[in-house]
Amino acid sequence: MNLKTVTVRTESSQQMVDITATVRQVVRESGITRGTCTIFIPHTTAAVTVNENADPDVRRDIINILEAMAPSKGKYLHSEGNAHAHAKATLVGPSVSVFVEAGQLVLGTWQAIFLCEFDGPRTRNALIRVTEA
Repeated sequence: MNLKTVTVRTESSQQMVDITATVRQVVRESGITRGTCTIFIPHTTAAVTVNENADPDVRRDIINILEAMAPSKGKYLHSEGNAHAHAKATLVGPSVSVFVEAGQLVLGTWQAIFLCEFDGPRTRNALIRVTEA
């Protein structure tokens, strides 16, 4: 399948946006029933991860843990003021791959796909490709 670009508008400086429904739609539109769906975030201050979607406190905890590791108000050499966001994006990572079976994403009961914003609010892109096995 061709590469699909999905635009996501974030609302705060640091947040995790559930993009699972959008990714599921891309998988459906691809017509691929067995393969892999790869999601890539082409930004240096945003990332993507798979984690729990049932309890919003998990998202807040993840943001808080990353904030403790790379504080927004830390002493950094990068002069733009967003070095913490670069570090957080590096820790989380720019891509994830999820299996596709029977035309559906293979996610656990509580799992969702999240675009992670660390330097918002902004308009972000998620690049999605579904490949056949």
